Amino acid sequence: MRLLYDVGSVEGNLLGVLSIWAIVVVIFITLLFYAYYAFVLAKLFQKAGKPAWAAIVPVYNIIVLLEIIGYKWYYVFVFLFSFVPYVGSIIILLFKITLSLKLSKAYGQSVGFGIGLALVPIIFLSIFAFNNKINYIGPSVNGDIDFNDLF
Repeated sequence: MRLLYDVGSVEGNLLGVLSIWAIVVVIFITLLFYAYYAFVLAKLFQKAGKPAWAAIVPVYNIIVLLEIIGYKWYYVFVFLFSFVPYVGSIIILLFKITLSLKLSKAYGQSVGFGIGLALVPIIFLSIFAFNNKINYIGPSVNGDIDFNDLF
């Protein structure tokens, strides 16, 4: 019985090389995306008077983002709900939507910007970071999650 691709065949070797090439390209694109995201967060943090280096530290950048909005640091543990099937996904989705709306209010923007930030975060974070007309006006929350003034 013959396998689809023999180990020594030209097609099998080509498939192996292409697989390795695809993995390298995916890793490179992921690192490039993370570098751009960290650069945008650094600009956003500088506008809020926070240290720019905090953007490259994975969990600390979320804590700084929570401080900019006005949440207490321990709300970072809400993201642990992502390990709970179904319910955790709903909780994370709602928390990210409220986070986006409150972040847009902290930078003096409307609900439309908050919805855009929730749907396409990398584009709207870039707008917040690089637009000179958008400035940080202060925290939009008093430390605890506030669903009353969501919109």
